[in-house]
This record gives sequence, structure tokens and C-alpha cells, in this order.
Amino acid sequence: MKFSHSFKVPAEDIDAQNHVNNVAYVRWIQDVAIAHWENAASDELKEKFTWIIVRHEIDYKKQAFEAEEISATTWVDNWRGFSCERFTEITRGADLLVKSKAVWCMIDKNTHKPTRIGEDLKNLFREM
Repeated sequence: MKFSHSFKVPAEDIDAQNHVNNVAYVRWIQDVAIAHWENAASDELKEKFTWIIVRHEIDYKKQAFEAEEISATTWVDNWRGFSCERFTEITRGADLLVKSKAVWCMIDKNTHKPTRIGEDLKNLFREM
């Protein structure tokens, strides 16, 4: 059910305070969510559907710095009709740097309207 990837903090994500800028964390949260979808969904699903964020909460716990090894882990839960909650934790070793909860809504790519999430798609993310 959980999906993770790791990377090193690039220099361009460092701000004037000499640590990772908050905007970089938002991008990393989105990047791991997209990678999770790309990894789990079939080509057919990816052709038909996309996702938008309708609510986002982020708790910043600790700072990160250039060249540190970071892991981003995400999972999906609390499915409701057209939406679900996606949780993400960004860590450096045992240190929790950021945690987030976002409400994502599934969108039909042709109609651009919210689409009910079927059990087959829910099960796809439960099996991982």
C-alpha cells in the first residue's frame, strides 16, 4: 500500500536560510504521489483519469540541507466517492522532516469532471 522513493537534496532547493525551502517539500509531495500513480495504474487508467488536490495540510517538523539523502513515502486511504486522502512522510533516516495529508479528487480527462472511484482502483492501491 505504501510507495517510496529516495533522492539527494539538490542545491536549487536551498533557500536564503540555507535549508530546504518549503516550496520544495510541496513539490516532493506531489512528485511522490505522481510516481505512485504512475507505478500502480495501468496505461488504460492513466489515459482516462488524472488527479487534482482540493485540500492540503503540511506539518514541517525539521530542516533538511543540501546533499542529504531524503526519502518520501506516500499511501492512500479514506476513499469517498470522487476523492481520497493521500498521506506523505518525508524523512532523513529516522528523522521525520515533513508530514502531509491531501485530499485528491479523480478527474475524467475527457469531461474534466470529478469521477467516482471504483473498487477496482481502490483495490489496486490496497494491494501495493
